Amino acid sequence: MAKVISIAVPKGGVGKSTTAVNLSASFAIAEKKTLLIDFDSTGSSTICLGFEHKDISGNIFDVLSFRRAISEVIYKTELTHLDLIPSKILPVDEERLHKITNNFQLFSHILHQEQFEIYDYIIIDCPPYLQGLTTISLISSDSVILPVKAGKFSYSSINKMIEYIDWIKSRYNSSLSIEGIVLTMYEPNTIVWKMTSEKLNASFSDLIFDTVIPRNTTLCESEFLGKPGVLIKANSSGAKAYLELAKEIMSNNTERNSEHRTLGVAHSVA
Repeated sequence: MAKVISIAVPKGGVGKSTTAVNLSASFAIAEKKTLLIDFDSTGSSTICLGFEHKDISGNIFDVLSFRRAISEVIYKTELTHLDLIPSKILPVDEERLHKITNNFQLFSHILHQEQFEIYDYIIIDCPPYLQGLTTISLISSDSVILPVKAGKFSYSSINKMIEYIDWIKSRYNSSLSIEGIVLTMYEPNTIVWKMTSEKLNASFSDLIFDTVIPRNTTLCESEFLGKPGVLIKANSSGAKAYLELAKEIMSNNTERNSEHRTLGVAHSVA
């Protein structure tokens, strides 16, 4: 069964979609079968993978509205191991979507009724707010990645997000965990990043990924070209950073699974 990871934080412009697309692509490069689900009504991840509205006949809103099965809206991408469920949420659909997502367990039921044995990872790109789509995504997920860029507001959004994750765990999904906090648009020699890093390390040092994502022109260009950074310039600092982040996540999960198996053996012996 696939591991489901939400990319979420209640702050725009911190690199959620960039992380969702490039991390998914990096898993695919590592030959991990990956499904990216675009939950953001702006369709940023969809656009970043080269899909225009005219190319999309079925999307995530059709799934949530029970107009189509989730398996009917999966699109192949340029990467052999990466599939996409796009977003094409029109303004006229927003009110209906709000009512649909009041059923908090809706997407969890849909997701777990399908057979996703072919996937190793399912990545969900969430909108920059907590209610609605982000909530049902968190309830459906195994873990969450929190992107953060330099600045007080971005740091504050991490505090808010962690409090919300704790609430989701207490009410709806006790197994939800934080995969990690990833520093995006990183510029190590700036004062604002120095201050942000100090605050993050003081409060969340055990949650911060070792890998940081530098500010990089290739990642910016990728949005316009409709391709992940690794398909534009694989040796760019941005592409290499996301490949390293994918490697770190895979390594962390291997270690955790090994620990769980060890604990299971210990319990059975006892």
